[in-house]
Amino acid sequence: MSATTTTTTTRSSLMEHVTVKPIKNNFGAEITGLSFSEGVSGEAYQLIHNAVKEHGFAVIRQTGLDDDKHLELARMFGELDDVTPYNKAGRVHRLNYNELFDVGNINLDGSIVSLDSARGEANKGNSLFHTDSSFNPRRAGYSLLLAHELPPPGTGGSTSFVDMRGAYRDLDKSFKNFLVEKNFIARHSILHSKKLAAPDFYRDIDPAQHFLSRHLLLQTHERSNVPTIYLAKHIHSLEGVSSEESQAILDTLFEHATQERYVIDIEWKDAGDMIVWDNTCTMHRAVSGEFVTKYRRDMRRATVHDDSSLAWGFNPKSNERMGLP
Repeated sequence: MSATTTTTTTRSSLMEHVTVKPIKNNFGAEITGLSFSEGVSGEAYQLIHNAVKEHGFAVIRQTGLDDDKHLELARMFGELDDVTPYNKAGRVHRLNYNELFDVGNINLDGSIVSLDSARGEANKGNSLFHTDSSFNPRRAGYSLLLAHELPPPGTGGSTSFVDMRGAYRDLDKSFKNFLVEKNFIARHSILHSKKLAAPDFYRDIDPAQHFLSRHLLLQTHERSNVPTIYLAKHIHSLEGVSSEESQAILDTLFEHATQERYVIDIEWKDAGDMIVWDNTCTMHRAVSGEFVTKYRRDMRRATVHDDSSLAWGFNPKSNERMGLP
């Protein structure tokens, strides 16, 4: 990745005041001056795409996007996932489009989700560092998260990101050599991360008895050709070692990757703010706070299927997605 710079794009009248400013150690970027007032242009898409490729994620403030334009932009990144396969427990989707994931805390009737409800318990897993859909046969590439309603400042609800390319780069040399030599396959499960976050609620579920998605732990991020660690709290275990050694390796990696130098916490400021990230070279998590039970937070995510050669990992090419049982 290149050194930290601020770039100005002047390719058209709509883009002449656009700046892309790296946030920290060339990880993360804030895009300012980008207008969607005349629609979603290919030029705007390319600017965001390039920023995410270089910096892992991009923050765009006050986009003014509605659901339709949100999806229009997301489709430029690739084929979209949808919520239908995940709603196995009869949950009715609150939003108008199945391609938008409802990742806020609002019930169908507009009330705030209770922490001890099934959805409230499931949502607790979002506070663990993860990468979207690593537990599916086909993983996610990009995610585009748009704020529609935000809690008051100071009540929580930010989103944190981890630079997994930077974390790989700075691994202890002997540990890195060990990981490269072993070339571990990691087994991912949404049930595992949900159980980590809400052990009592999911105490009767054994993730090992359900589908485990298999992906390489160390990868090359194809869009930038930079090595990365494909890490997430969805990882149940590593193949080829005991559960104790597997956990020790994963603990070491998480402790290393979540050091302050690799982590950026993004505060959502206004409805219309959007963050676009690449799941194949970052981790992220939702930061909790008092808002969870007191204030509405309406967040909608479009999820783009990965189209790299690593998209399916070592999994069958199935359209199945892993919802909660």
